[in-house]
Amino acid sequence: MDFSRLLVWCFDLLAHLPLPALHRLGSALGWLSYWSSKSYARRLRENLLKALQLKDSTHFESILHTNISEAGKAVLELTWIWRRPLSVVVASVNHCEGLEHVEAAYAKGKGVIILTPHLGCFDLISSYIAARWPITSMYRRPRWKFLDILMRQGRERGNAKLVPADVGGVRHMLKALRQGHFIGVLPDQVPGNGEGEWLPFFGRPAYTMTLIGRLVESSGATPIMTLAIRAPHGEGYTLKFTPLTLNPNEPAALQINRSLEEAIYSCPEQYLWSYNRYKVPNGVAAPIAQETSK
Repeated sequence: MDFSRLLVWCFDLLAHLPLPALHRLGSALGWLSYWSSKSYARRLRENLLKALQLKDSTHFESILHTNISEAGKAVLELTWIWRRPLSVVVASVNHCEGLEHVEAAYAKGKGVIILTPHLGCFDLISSYIAARWPITSMYRRPRWKFLDILMRQGRERGNAKLVPADVGGVRHMLKALRQGHFIGVLPDQVPGNGEGEWLPFFGRPAYTMTLIGRLVESSGATPIMTLAIRAPHGEGYTLKFTPLTLNPNEPAALQINRSLEEAIYSCPEQYLWSYNRYKVPNGVAAPIAQETSK
């Protein structure tokens, strides 16, 4: 058995565990990651502290400790989300808030843009949509072959389709919208050179993608902020759908950043604060007030 096959076997072994057991193991993994990497721990604490600006140290430490555990859960639950049958994954959604907005947007026939920030079990959202409607998402091929296999098998189920994160992929996304389908976008993903602009995100300059606004303008699609909130003790998930109405007189990316902040404030414990949101992409000039490093 080669190394890649061994890792896939381990992935499948974990996927057979009940979700509560995976979340307990994930919590331990989160703390192991926090204590074993000083750079990871420093970025997590810095991003959380500067975003929430909590003066009560006890409150800050409470959110921090929960977030460390939730980050580990987010890693291990992928084995369950990607390898369990799609019907089982969809059934783990205990409650939906705002699904009527999704149905109404789809009925317009101009496409729907599902915005999924790095919060909670964001991989679940595409699976839930794909069980009912066609959805296209862009992805970057990971360096490890086994992970690419698992990712494609886990994410291309039901009516889901993955396209490369390049110009060709953008064309596929626009085509899907013009067919009245769904697309999935991570709006807090750091874009590449020439694909974004520096805009405030929790009071700090962050290189922010401008693609979403262009897609809305070209297709007339409805953008919907979507969260998959993890319930305690592995008891499933709650999905929250909030449609956005963008003001044409203000940059769409700026409005989306504000909507992201509002969504994250609603559940800061489950946001991926360790993500290097404020990095300077290769070839991009840093803003004057840039505070963080690559």
